[in-house]
Amino acid sequence: MPGRVTVVGLGPAGADLLLPPARRALESARQRFVRTARHPTVVELVDTGMVFESFDDVYEAAPDLDTAYRTIVDRLVEVARHDDVVYAVPGSPTIAERTVAMLRDEAVDVVVIPGLSFADLAWSALGIDPVARDARVLDAHNVRQAIAGAHGALLLAQADSPFVLSDVKLSLLEALEPDHPVVVLQRLGLGDEHVVTLDLVDLDRGSVTPDHLTSVFVDTGTVAVGAEMVRLLELTERLRGPGGCPWDAKQTHHSLARHLLEEAYEVVEAIEALPVDAPGGDQEPAPGSYEALEDELGDVLFQVFIHSVLAAEAGAFTVADVARGIHEKLVRRHPHVFGEVEAADADAVVRNWEQIKKAELGATSLVEGLPEALPALLYTPKLFRKAAAIGVDPADHDPQRWLTAALARLAAAPRSAQSAAVGEVLAAVVALARSIDVDAESALRGYASRFKADVRALEHAATARGLDIEHAPAADVLALWAEVHQS
Repeated sequence: MPGRVTVVGLGPAGADLLLPPARRALESARQRFVRTARHPTVVELVDTGMVFESFDDVYEAAPDLDTAYRTIVDRLVEVARHDDVVYAVPGSPTIAERTVAMLRDEAVDVVVIPGLSFADLAWSALGIDPVARDARVLDAHNVRQAIAGAHGALLLAQADSPFVLSDVKLSLLEALEPDHPVVVLQRLGLGDEHVVTLDLVDLDRGSVTPDHLTSVFVDTGTVAVGAEMVRLLELTERLRGPGGCPWDAKQTHHSLARHLLEEAYEVVEAIEALPVDAPGGDQEPAPGSYEALEDELGDVLFQVFIHSVLAAEAGAFTVADVARGIHEKLVRRHPHVFGEVEAADADAVVRNWEQIKKAELGATSLVEGLPEALPALLYTPKLFRKAAAIGVDPADHDPQRWLTAALARLAAAPRSAQSAAVGEVLAAVVALARSIDVDAESALRGYASRFKADVRALEHAATARGLDIEHAPAADVLALWAEVHQS
């Protein structure tokens, strides 16, 4: 028969806030486990001679919290197959304690002995009746998903690192002003208790040093955070679900791939309609151009959501994981913003980025992993950018002179070498564009768009003059072309 896991709450601070039933369970236990020894109650109990086995080693070795929690639960269940154990967790086992929720799903007897929660001390420090204010306690580690659609009095638990504070800030800034007040509560119930009110924008700027006893309170009033994203996710799931859309229901990642490409190109087309220096510069955008971009970005966003829903159906990841992953990646790859690295200019940023990316991937070469299927005008600038990370950038070595020489070699090339010579000319053009900070793909696409407009103008002019351009003399067509092309 399986044994029993008795879960006890350590309370929010020192052993003086440990409830008597929890203390008795700990004192009588043959085996005591604690999720983390980094808790004031554990420190005080150890000083009295009580022995614990902590799972801090699991946290240090695991790549993420989900893996750590899974390992903790598996270990407890294995021990419980042979004997009763006591498992102590910070605060109350029933609030923001994922390992306890996971234990309840296992084939083991679980008994929970409540503890005083950090939330009890937080509501007291804030002077808030959580029932009267319809307050909620949320997990700061999962803030993007937890906070979506929420509003009113929100207490975000386990805001224990600068990264988590940054996540909280960015999530709230989607709906609140930068100067919206937030309250940081630290080490409640201890001698060095600290409660401070900050502007939201300053939450992760170093005025507080977060630890495992840090939480954040915010009152959003009637403003819901991220409600639009939640509605889009629910809509996407509805389209895929029973009674939804037959077209959406039959899609796969592969069947959707071409649609993602099409939507991406339509976004690029909408961008091309904006002034080249938008959103800065003096030129006003054409009427409706930003509305068109908004619409096309929505189409791309839906592609992100539907691929994420497909992945969630496979148990792989969710859209929240996508958002969290890119956030963490951007923090890692911007050590000049979030760390101690200095970057004097944009070129230094790119060099740092490429080296960090190489280390993350465990690659032996900077050019390893370049997607060969990219169009050449997108592939070649990426290749040059990676080479620039090690000081080999064709844009730094007089690309105009290289282009002139490449054109001369093309003019003299025999038929068998003309393809390679044209390739060199195009590469030199890409390097020249890079040297003046112009994207070659966008530049060529812009030219093609203008050329397309000229062709339409030619057709309209021919129709207006009764000229059948398909059968008219070439000289007449070219004369009309010169006219509309110049205008």
